Amino acid sequence: MNKYELTLVVDGKGGAAKKKKVTETLEKTLKIFKGEISDSKDWGVKDMAYRIGKAETGLYLYFELELDGAGVKALNEKLRTDPDILRFLLIKN
Repeated sequence: MNKYELTLVVDGKGGAAKKKKVTETLEKTLKIFKGEISDSKDWGVKDMAYRIGKAETGLYLYFELELDGAGVKALNEKLRTDPDILRFLLIKN
C-alpha cells in the first residue's frame, strides 16, 4: 500500500451537510478498494481567487490515504465525476 495526500475543494455554501456527504462517499470508495484514511483535516472555507462555476468560496478538505495502484485509478475517476467536488489534487507521498 502506498501513501497519498488528497486535497478536495467543495462549494463553500454547502456547509456541514456537503462536507459530510463528500467524506462518506470517499470512505465508501476507499472501503471498496481496501484503502484507508490515516489522517484528515478541515482547512475551512476560503475565498477563491476565481470562480469555479458559480462558487466564489471553497471548503478545503485534506486527507492522508493508504491505497494500492488499482484503487488510485478508480478513486481518481470517482473524484473526477463527482458533481460536489469542484477541484481535487491527489499526489503520492
